[in-house]
Amino acid sequence: MESSIFQGKVALITGSSRGIGNAIALAFARAGADIVVNYRRAGGSSEEQANKVCEEIRTMGCTAYLVQADISQKESVRALMNEVSEKSGRVDFLILNAARTPFKPLEKLLEREIRQLVDTNYIGNIFCIQAAIPLLEKSSGKIVFISSLGSRFYNESYPLGSMKAAMESVVRDCAEGLKPKKISVNAVCGGIVKTDSFKVLRQLWEEIAHIPESLFVEPDEIADVVMFLCSDASRAICGQTIVVDHGFSNRLYQPIQKQ
Repeated sequence: MESSIFQGKVALITGSSRGIGNAIALAFARAGADIVVNYRRAGGSSEEQANKVCEEIRTMGCTAYLVQADISQKESVRALMNEVSEKSGRVDFLILNAARTPFKPLEKLLEREIRQLVDTNYIGNIFCIQAAIPLLEKSSGKIVFISSLGSRFYNESYPLGSMKAAMESVVRDCAEGLKPKKISVNAVCGGIVKTDSFKVLRQLWEEIAHIPESLFVEPDEIADVVMFLCSDASRAICGQTIVVDHGFSNRLYQPIQKQ
């Protein structure tokens, strides 16, 4: 990606203090964009990591705005967009990356866990889209949702998958609904990415130990496709979910790698 391709533009990445969101924020910065780094809870490790991301972005010569917001709360999202508007005056790219989930079967979820699952991973993303529309319309901006293979494959300890599937439908619908405003909407469906959540998933999914190393996806590989979808090269892509998984989902059976 050309180093100055997004110079003068602003990218807002929800949940960008760590993992895939972190990689996306740094990729945009390398391409010259100013970055809004969002984290959910004030204090603690998320804020500390978000500050480190901002420091790294500033060393690249880009502006980094650190904004705390819990996207599951409408007023928090509204405050987020107001702060971004006041500080930068624009948003060109909205990357919906923030996610929260308990790792347990759907049938065993407590009511508060179900509400958290829906409020953050579905309603919260819609709040973000709604609040960002006025800014994105001015810049003919782009929205990219970060999905996962849980949207199409069953894993008993990954209830987030149903929310990812629902959001892929939202991507399709918003792509058509926002087309008159010249706002592009697409998604990236990542394969098995080694982030913080992977550490938990590995404890719950025994078969993961038999997956060849070549089929794991790096956060930077997700970021590369996000960058493509935000570039002019993707101008003919509308309402699509691009799978980035090294071909992991192409076959029902993957041979066990010999040690």
